[in-house]
Amino acid sequence: MWHLFRTIKGFMLLAALAGSLLLFAGAYGVVASLYDRTVREDAREVSEVLAGQTFDAMFQVMRKGWTRAELEEFLAAMRGRFADTPYSLEIYRGERVEALYGAIEQPLPDAAIRQAFADGRNVVHEDDAGLRHVYPLRARQECLGCHTNAAVGDTLGVIDLRQDLRPVLERARAGFMAALWLIVPVMLAGAFLVAMFIHGRIDHSVQLLRGRVGQVNKVSDLAHFAMDDSQVGFRELDDILGEVRALVERLREFAVDKDLLEFEIRLLERFIITSEVVRDWREYVNHLLLEINKVMEAYVLFSVFKVEEEVFDLEIFWRNRPSPHMTQVLERSVRAVLQRHPYFKGMASVEVNHNTADASRDMPNLSEADIELQSKSLFVDTPKIGGIVGIGVQAGLGKDAMRLLVMESILSTLLNVVGSVKAIYKYTKELEYYATRDPLTHLYNQRAFWELLEYEMDRARRKGERLGLLMIDMDNFKSVNDTYGHGFGDAFLQAFANLLKQVFRHGDVVARYGGDEFVVLLTDTPENQAWTAAQRLVEEAAQMSLTAPDGKAVRATISIGIALCPDHAEAARDLFLIADNLMYRAKSEGKNRVMLAGSEDVAEIYRGIGAQSFTILAALEEKRFVPYFQPIVAAGDGTPFAFEVLSRMLGESGEVAVAGEYIDVAERMGVVHKLDYQVMEHAFEAVRRTGYTGKLFVNLSPKALILGEFMPTVERLVEQSGIDPAQVVFELTERETVRNLALLQTFVTELKARGFQFAIDDFGSGFSSFHYLKHFPIDYVKIDGDFIINLMHDERDQVFVRHMAAMARDLGIQTIAEFVEDAEVMIHVREAGVGYVQGYFIGRPGAKLG
Repeated sequence: MWHLFRTIKGFMLLAALAGSLLLFAGAYGVVASLYDRTVREDAREVSEVLAGQTFDAMFQVMRKGWTRAELEEFLAAMRGRFADTPYSLEIYRGERVEALYGAIEQPLPDAAIRQAFADGRNVVHEDDAGLRHVYPLRARQECLGCHTNAAVGDTLGVIDLRQDLRPVLERARAGFMAALWLIVPVMLAGAFLVAMFIHGRIDHSVQLLRGRVGQVNKVSDLAHFAMDDSQVGFRELDDILGEVRALVERLREFAVDKDLLEFEIRLLERFIITSEVVRDWREYVNHLLLEINKVMEAYVLFSVFKVEEEVFDLEIFWRNRPSPHMTQVLERSVRAVLQRHPYFKGMASVEVNHNTADASRDMPNLSEADIELQSKSLFVDTPKIGGIVGIGVQAGLGKDAMRLLVMESILSTLLNVVGSVKAIYKYTKELEYYATRDPLTHLYNQRAFWELLEYEMDRARRKGERLGLLMIDMDNFKSVNDTYGHGFGDAFLQAFANLLKQVFRHGDVVARYGGDEFVVLLTDTPENQAWTAAQRLVEEAAQMSLTAPDGKAVRATISIGIALCPDHAEAARDLFLIADNLMYRAKSEGKNRVMLAGSEDVAEIYRGIGAQSFTILAALEEKRFVPYFQPIVAAGDGTPFAFEVLSRMLGESGEVAVAGEYIDVAERMGVVHKLDYQVMEHAFEAVRRTGYTGKLFVNLSPKALILGEFMPTVERLVEQSGIDPAQVVFELTERETVRNLALLQTFVTELKARGFQFAIDDFGSGFSSFHYLKHFPIDYVKIDGDFIINLMHDERDQVFVRHMAAMARDLGIQTIAEFVEDAEVMIHVREAGVGYVQGYFIGRPGAKLG
């Protein structure tokens, strides 16, 4: 029931009841106290009179002289007079009187009586029982005639007069209590009526106040509440209402509607970038625009991207189908906004794309003034190529500051999300493109060439057609780079790539194999046509020139080797080796010419390959395959981190052959895994001998994946050397990874289970980069050197490297940049966020570890 007293009504009733009872108790206490005091004061006065009268009576009798019988008769008479009254009287004879006249019958004197005899003071004692008057009988001059042993002022006796006040007080209190009980119901009724009256007045005012506050059900109601200046009846409650209005004014500055919050939450749920979002990013933005319209009317969402230097994409997303006039108005409006921004003044061109979220209805007519006045936009200060420049929305925000603030927040988030989606979309498309293309010349790259070579040779065999392979090398191109710099050299390679596209047919496969080497697959081409095409290319190349920075016309000749399938070889590697050998023979015989193999030439080449095979087997037998160590350091401060183990073959005379000179033949012979074991054995022994504790990156052939002996052999080598398996990082080149991803996944999982680490080499060069990151427990990715070597000259390479590094970092994978050849490349790699670097600028491969 105590909860009833938490209400104003209950509290007031309780207060009235308590007040009445307190008033009753107080009145009773005060009146009883006053009556008690009055009775006691009257009793004091009466006792004084009675004591004095008793003394006077005794004095009058004693003046005449009295006998003992008369004395006792007097005392008995006095006691009898007070017998039925609340009074009692005793007279005590002092020692001086007793000495002359003897003792009388009297009670034993107590302390008060003895004190009166001693000091002769008239004393009145009060207690709960009543009043006691101790009255001393002091000798006067005329008393000395009889009392010869006393002096004036001596106490001859004491009158002890007592009065019991309890009956009087009890009767008075009982009567007063009876009167008060008659008054109490009247007091309680009056208090109840007063309480109910006051409660009615207060409750009316409170209901008015509650009604005012209850009108606020959403943020827009705050404005009406703030403008309502009505009163509720009590000044104190009016003051509270005024404070509430002031609070409402402050709330209006930051309060957000529930629907706005729900909208933001729904929108945040959509800010998850998936592969579907990236693939259909325009549809994704259309959906976002429709979501915004569930809360506020937004007609158009637009975003601006920087495609190239001074070239921008304007993507406009309409809620409904716009009229041609409206599209023109909005384009002019956005261009005007861009022109007002200091960064975009005088920009070269804007490519506009229009998208419609809901084409089932037409857009309402919007004037240019409406669009300009109701558009909200954000722009970044320093946009980069491939990134978002700005974003904006044309919406009916009106004067609602809170909705405007929410829209600004939404735009800030959209600026990042839409920008990221578009950038990922763009970079994914470009990565897919450059997985098969050379970024400098846009021809097919080496990996795509080998896949297409296998495919075309298989197709030629099935259809009984001939396939021509041209291996092309530019003569003396190194001198062009050395004389005019890599920038001009790259421009020369691009010009030659354009020439290749012009000379050969659309169905022919033209690829850049590496550096200044190019290959061409001539489909369904007999020997004479292959020769004619090659001769024509030599003539056209001799006529091609490019103006150097010093104004001179620079030319470069080419040497070409031709091999035919099935005439010269039926295996892809063999066909390539024949064309490559013929190309080098053309260079050795004077350059600027074409070499086509005859039967003797093919036999000689195969004899050379056979001799090389014998050399490889001898080197294996004599354990002349040794490791060379190339350092890998931290990009930030150059701290040594690891060494990559590179395979080298020592000749009988001590000469050193790099892997490129024998690895293809070793693979054809099926002994490449034995080379790997021998190099690892020497490398692990060097680690044991030197006490090296860093990482060791070891290259593997894809054939290691299908060899059951690989894992036991590696474990045996590690155990023999006593090194920690965690020091060893096995790396597979992405260009050469197997097509069976399940087999690769099993292999990598087993490596990791045994304590080894795993890296992908030439990352970004193949189709499967993202598949590897998603499915395999990769520790390191080595970014393909083609992206690194041109960092100073190609912004696209900078974008690729920066995003590959960021993606790997988000996945907890370390990145290593290859081909860091000079300080300028090193700076760009560090700025891109790559963790580690290797290359000739860091250190060349050496026979010693450390």
